[in-house]
Amino acid sequence: MMNRPLLCALMLTLAATPAAAASLVKTYSYFSVGGRTLDDIEKQLTKNGPEVKSTGSRHPGATQMAFTTRVSYAQTANSCRIANAQVTVKVKVILPEWRRSRKADPEVRLFWDTLSADIKRHEERHVEIAKNHARELEDALKATYPQNTCEAAKAKAAEISAAVLARHDRAQVQFDRVEGVNFESRIIRLLRYRMQRIQSGQLPPA
Repeated sequence: MMNRPLLCALMLTLAATPAAAASLVKTYSYFSVGGRTLDDIEKQLTKNGPEVKSTGSRHPGATQMAFTTRVSYAQTANSCRIANAQVTVKVKVILPEWRRSRKADPEVRLFWDTLSADIKRHEERHVEIAKNHARELEDALKATYPQNTCEAAKAKAAEISAAVLARHDRAQVQFDRVEGVNFESRIIRLLRYRMQRIQSGQLPPA
């Protein structure tokens, strides 16, 4: 199971911001994996993979996330409303990069190609979950009813943000749980699919 550190930092400001949809800022980082056998690769992943604070162990991939929410308010004589809200989620995807040995067997190369592609797909799904919740948070803030005061409006914004980010965290954990249960069967299925494509000439040999 590939649990992820959910680094959700919430910033509420009074600075006016232009209307915009929730945005995503994504970067990639890679760590090296050596070896020429499956055992070598497993040891390298365990040794060099990113350390996840929530589990205290290293994982074959990770996605770090930070949410930033900017809110502007409009006050009248009798009420205060959220004039605009903009949510940005910054993610850093950490993936393994194999320093492929020339002596590695074709079966090992095939397994690596399959595994690394699945790790990347897994992390990209974490990014998608984060982006979806950033959009949900922005929409919820913009739809908030006016409050009596701006202090009350800020408190309401904080309440909405906490609720959406809590749902986000639960969705990420649930995704990891399902992925962990289905890991072996999924990799076997992907290996068979790749082998069939290689045999049919749709993919070059590993």
